[in-house]
Amino acid sequence: MTAPILRSLEALRAVGAEWRAEGARVAVVPTMGALHDGHLSLAAAAKAAADRVIVTIFVNPRQFNDPGDLARYPRTEARDAEKLAPLGVDALYVPAADQVYPPGFATSVSVSGVSEGLCGAHRPGHFDGVATVVTKLLLQTGADCAFFGEKDFQQLMVVRRLVRDLDIPVEIVGCPTVREPDGLALSSRNALLPGDSRAMAPALYRALEAARQALEAGTGAETTLATARAAIMAAGFAEVEYLELRAAADLAPLEAADVPARLLVAAHLGGVRLIDNIPVAAR
Repeated sequence: MTAPILRSLEALRAVGAEWRAEGARVAVVPTMGALHDGHLSLAAAAKAAADRVIVTIFVNPRQFNDPGDLARYPRTEARDAEKLAPLGVDALYVPAADQVYPPGFATSVSVSGVSEGLCGAHRPGHFDGVATVVTKLLLQTGADCAFFGEKDFQQLMVVRRLVRDLDIPVEIVGCPTVREPDGLALSSRNALLPGDSRAMAPALYRALEAARQALEAGTGAETTLATARAAIMAAGFAEVEYLELRAAADLAPLEAADVPARLLVAAHLGGVRLIDNIPVAAR
């Protein structure tokens, strides 16, 4: 059965009040739509952990630094609702822009530290937009827990920091990246890859895996990352925007995997920007 679609904050709060009166534990899964199996895995995890689940679909203009990228972002609300129906989520919140950013809206949430470097260095203002909309959605839904994918690992770290710093009473749950059988991390942007580029795309994950093995065997980060970067370019990518080893706890740069770490990459293929990351065990 397809979940009801709520389009106003008033309707969302009315439903939330009913659930709280029942003593229900409420989970939220924030998305920008164009749902794939990765998103569905978040909704399934939320259903297992809570009594009621809200999936939000809102293409947030404040996290796009490229207007063209915003215009191209796929919008597939009806298909998204169909995909969620078998999971039994309780509501879709699909607000108009003025329900999130009403006239005169003048506040921005900015998280320093974990937002710097990586995607933050290449997409100015992106994480301010993410932090602002996530703060709004957490407060609007009043959820007890919220589910985010580890594929956007820097985003997950930003969300965890803002929730701690602002004392928002919600548990942030990170869920493992879901991949295609060939290793490509699921992403709404994958649909934009031309046919020949799609066949090349799994090289990104293969390079990360080879780098992880080298790091865990004791090879230094400089040599390992140079080898991985060369492998990505040799596979047909146009640019490696960044490829870095960072501490899993706070995204501090590392020269070796001497603490639990994360390998993070962004690269361009067929006119599409792809990101990925994998954990690296401490030696």
